[in-house]
Amino acid sequence: MVFVGKRGWFFLVSGLLILPGVISLLIPPPLTPGIDFTSGSALEVTFVRGTDVNEDAVRDVLDDHGHSEALIQKTGGRSVFIRTDVLEPQVEGPEGAVSSEQAVIERDLEDRIGLIESRDFDTVSAIVAEEMVRNAIIAVLFAAVGILVYVTWAFRNIPNSFRYGVSAILALVHDMLLIVGIFSILGKALNVEVNSMFIVGLLTVLGYSVNDTIVVFDRIRENVARNPDRPFPGLVNLSIMETIGRSLNTSLTTLFVLLALLLFGGSTIRPFLLVLIIGVVVGTYSSAAIASQFLVIWERGELRRALGYLPFVRRAPARSG
Repeated sequence: MVFVGKRGWFFLVSGLLILPGVISLLIPPPLTPGIDFTSGSALEVTFVRGTDVNEDAVRDVLDDHGHSEALIQKTGGRSVFIRTDVLEPQVEGPEGAVSSEQAVIERDLEDRIGLIESRDFDTVSAIVAEEMVRNAIIAVLFAAVGILVYVTWAFRNIPNSFRYGVSAILALVHDMLLIVGIFSILGKALNVEVNSMFIVGLLTVLGYSVNDTIVVFDRIRENVARNPDRPFPGLVNLSIMETIGRSLNTSLTTLFVLLALLLFGGSTIRPFLLVLIIGVVVGTYSSAAIASQFLVIWERGELRRALGYLPFVRRAPARSG
């Protein structure tokens, strides 16, 4: 199969996949942030078996406590997720009793709906949320720079090793745009939130995707050393063919495990697993269809010629006779 000859189609497909996500990101809010990135409280309660959980009844309880802004979502037949502004640690209950606002709300839920079997509560202040956003951005940028430096250093013994590092980063940008774009669409359509587990998933995908890319790049390095007189695009195509089976087998086995965890795991790790599932698929694709193809168009000068058509790129004047 000729992968290199179809690089134009690969770039077109990637562009069509990325475009809806980019459009969604341009529509405020770009992503639906969880309480990790905005101050607030999150309460997930599971009622005893046989309880008929009605979202309207839950909303009535929250409205009575002054939380009309609450986001309420059923996460199972008898489980409900509630997100509100920060719940007060101490409020005055019936007959002057003082307890947490969480406890008062849970007590009313039990009175109106049924006994609560289990609960999961978390709250984040505005200061902590701001720090989480800053740390998340720093972590992603630090990982990207580290990958660029490492890949360039790892391929230092071959000409233009910097191209390998840049191509790996471009493939990672492609992967991140797809993942973030998909979560932007899911946030608007299904109210899927991004939280700290989403950032952990992104960092994991960065490592997984670049590992797949390095496998292909390493085979390109070996084939270039063995066949220095062979055209570079042919060597890249050969390298992809030699590694595609290994990449697909690894990705499929990883996907089976992730899908099992997504189906049977808890809701807490669901955003993390969803990022990984998308990342494994996209990362396997980008290693062969994006990163390696950038090496080819850079080697053949196609990238320079393409940039030359941009109006803001200054072209060198043609030499006369």
